[in-house]
Amino acid sequence: MSEKSNPQIEESWLKVLTSEFEQPYFAGLKVFLTEEKRQYAVYPPGSLIFNAFAHTPFEKVKVVILGQDPYHGAGQAHGLSFSVPDGVKPPPSLVNMYREIQNDLGITPSASGNLECWADQGVFLLNATLTVRASTAGSHQNRGWEAFTDRVIRSLSSGREHLVFMLWGNYARAKKTLIDTQKHLALEATHPSPFSANNGFFGCRHFSKANEYLRQHGIEPIDWSVRRIHGA
Repeated sequence: MSEKSNPQIEESWLKVLTSEFEQPYFAGLKVFLTEEKRQYAVYPPGSLIFNAFAHTPFEKVKVVILGQDPYHGAGQAHGLSFSVPDGVKPPPSLVNMYREIQNDLGITPSASGNLECWADQGVFLLNATLTVRASTAGSHQNRGWEAFTDRVIRSLSSGREHLVFMLWGNYARAKKTLIDTQKHLALEATHPSPFSANNGFFGCRHFSKANEYLRQHGIEPIDWSVRRIHGA
């Protein structure tokens, strides 16, 4: 995404969000990112910043899993919250998510941390901040991304029905104010990080609860298994 151009984003999302790209904050964000890239490595690569939108069109969203910002290690971030590309070891929070899925649904944890198979089924893996400076967690917070992703959440809340929002940790739980809980299910728990998973994430059973809610509203549930390894 250059300073002068608008981002290349999936068509259904472009229709919903096109006015955001004309907002002053977004112009400032593009200037900031251009300058950051001149000085530092920035993750994920530019072509993958809007990867979550590419895999999960607006009308296909069933579940939203909200992260905070991308992984800041080389080769980890690919535009999907909690996910890493094939061949990259699943990070600790994702390992804990797999553990909860195993306890909840009996699904054996995968060796792959690539969650594209979830995204392609309608699990919108959204980070509140879509970029990060290498090795510097939180470095692109409060630069405009949150205004953009808050608009994304509001648009889903107002424009869709019967979505499941998984809000893990205080940061994500604060986004509940953007969601119409009369139309959607908001599931809250502590973050799956090793620092907090034992304080309420383990045992939350959000994955089975999400599927039960979807079934109740005539929506195909999510297959939470992750089988794909190196494209298999």
